[in-house]
Amino acid sequence: MLNQIPIALVILRVCLGPLLLWNAWDGHTDVWFMVGFLTGFWSDVLDGVIARRLQISTAQLRQADSAADVGFYGCVFASAWLTHAEQIVAFRLPLLAVVAAQLVLYGLNWWKFGKGPSYHTYTAKAWGIALCIAVVDLFAFGHAGVALGVAIAAALLNSIEEIVMTLLLPEWRYDVPSLWHVVRSPDTAP
Repeated sequence: MLNQIPIALVILRVCLGPLLLWNAWDGHTDVWFMVGFLTGFWSDVLDGVIARRLQISTAQLRQADSAADVGFYGCVFASAWLTHAEQIVAFRLPLLAVVAAQLVLYGLNWWKFGKGPSYHTYTAKAWGIALCIAVVDLFAFGHAGVALGVAIAAALLNSIEEIVMTLLLPEWRYDVPSLWHVVRSPDTAP
């Protein structure tokens, strides 16, 4: 039964994304948006932690986790557009740079390995934390300033690191903590 917790947390995030978008559809969100977002954020944190502790972290589970992240945070972004378009437009160039970097990362992974990236690096974790703070700042307080700027910087740093990792790795890997791990031993990276 415990072994089902990580996949249940991934499925929870897949379900929460559309509910967040539905909550924002009329251009406004309520407290349930923040409850749903924070639940999704913590499900993202805990699914990998629990899977590693139970020693059931598989390539399929980590790929499902990555796909759930794309869908969940895509819904969060769409919700931000529906409710705070003026703040999103103010950050359009840096946000477009993040989208472009992610498209390069995904395109390169699909071209080289035939599947999307699933590295779960330390910089990805930093990006996730920064993004959580930026989302709370935007939806709870209506601000899109320093917190969003930090999240964008973390996203770009993560994208660049993972692009370089993809270029260096001889075969697809999951759960590679950092570029340092690849440089140190590209054939034995976890």
